Amino acid sequence: MFSIVEQDGFQFKVSQGDTIRVPRIDAEKGSEISLQKVLMVGDGTSVKIGTPVVSGATVTAKVIDHIKGDKVLIMKKKRRKTYKKKTGHRQLHTTLQIMSITA
Repeated sequence: MFSIVEQDGFQFKVSQGDTIRVPRIDAEKGSEISLQKVLMVGDGTSVKIGTPVVSGATVTAKVIDHIKGDKVLIMKKKRRKTYKKKTGHRQLHTTLQIMSITA
């Protein structure tokens, strides 16, 4: 069984036992959360597509860890003006393990 869920504007295709990295969620490490925005549920033979979400469907996930993503460098430069600016950014992520999918 697989499902497509939406979390903070991103869509993820998940099945039971998968590990995904989503934008930071305010939940304690080791706690279980449920993802309510289930856009599609399929089991190999039939598919339920929501308008916009599948009613009554939830995905239960366990919070594994809170991590920072890779550093993204931002560089600005204007030629012949001796103007250079370099900054960096690291996005905060939460690692989730999918426990169950109910349709």
